[in-house]
Order: sequence, then C-alpha cells, then structure tokens
Amino acid sequence: MKKRHQQKLVVFSLILVLVFNLPIVLLFDSADALLGMPIIYIYIFSAWLISVLMSWIVVQRYYE
Repeated sequence: MKKRHQQKLVVFSLILVLVFNLPIVLLFDSADALLGMPIIYIYIFSAWLISVLMSWIVVQRYYE
C-alpha cells in the first residue's frame, strides 16, 4: 500500500476516535426521534456507514 493511502487511513482512524468518543455521542442523546428512530441511533449508524464507505474508497484507489 502506498504511503499516502496509509496516512489517509491513519488520519481517518483518528477522526473516527473523535466521532465515536462518548462526549460527542452524548450530544445526540435526546428524547427526540426522526422517522421513529432515536437521534443517537441515526448518528451512530450513519457515522459507521460513512466510515465504511470512506475506507472502501481509499482502499479501492490503492488497487487502481
């Protein structure tokens, strides 16, 4: 893997540590619901989905 792809993945991992840090996650913990789901679930699953997609894009560029 190229050095710049490794660096992107390391930086992305550090950003994910901040995104899934408890104080940040608790900002979205409220009694409100969006489409019948609590906001915290939407935040966690959307952050997870975006992280998977971005990691996949970085790895796919490595193989090109």
